[in-house]
Amino acid sequence: MALGKPDPRYTHSRRAQASFRLALKVSLVFIGVLWAIFILDAVFGLRLGRFGLRPGSIPGLIGVVSAPLLHGSVQHLLSNTIPLLVSLTAALYLYPVSSVRVIPLIWLGSGAIAWLIGRPSLHFGVSGLIYGLLAYVFFGGILRRDMRSVSVSLLVGFLYGSMIWGVLPIRPNMSWEMHLGGVLMGGLLAILYRRWDRIPLVRYEWEDDESVPEWYPESPDKDSRPPDPR
Repeated sequence: MALGKPDPRYTHSRRAQASFRLALKVSLVFIGVLWAIFILDAVFGLRLGRFGLRPGSIPGLIGVVSAPLLHGSVQHLLSNTIPLLVSLTAALYLYPVSSVRVIPLIWLGSGAIAWLIGRPSLHFGVSGLIYGLLAYVFFGGILRRDMRSVSVSLLVGFLYGSMIWGVLPIRPNMSWEMHLGGVLMGGLLAILYRRWDRIPLVRYEWEDDESVPEWYPESPDKDSRPPDPR
């Protein structure tokens, strides 16, 4: 299946540019909230980490909602900041209608899956949402034949290629369960919402029925060769 090239009359329009600016602003505000929570926790000793996700524990279910807001260290939050900025901006810009539903579903779904399959330890961080958004953007682009979405995902994969290993249990101090849950939710939602947020694609003349050559056979019984120019 060939990927389609988005119509530049749409992608370069003022509306599209305004949508990108809005998506970027929302992403920056959300990242600012994460940093504010981390700083307040560090300054006032709130010990918010206790509200992380605890798999298999009923009280630990609160982490399905709160875990993505919490981070264990400056390095942890720093490592998530740029991927979150890229993935969230891409999802909001490329899929403005479906992302309003997809983002909370990935948020809750990745945590719920981690609660079911996770190790009996404390899990927190926004990386589950990041993995889910990248999966949604990538698979959504393939299903919609949207070259932009696939290009963005491949770019992020090139810059953060090691993230692919985050869904495997190879690092004991990393919540691969939340990463895997995010990827599963992102892929599933990409299928469910594949008919949403379609954009106009460039069509070439040879793709139209009217441009089919006159010698093209209408049935298998006719000669499929072009007429002899002599």
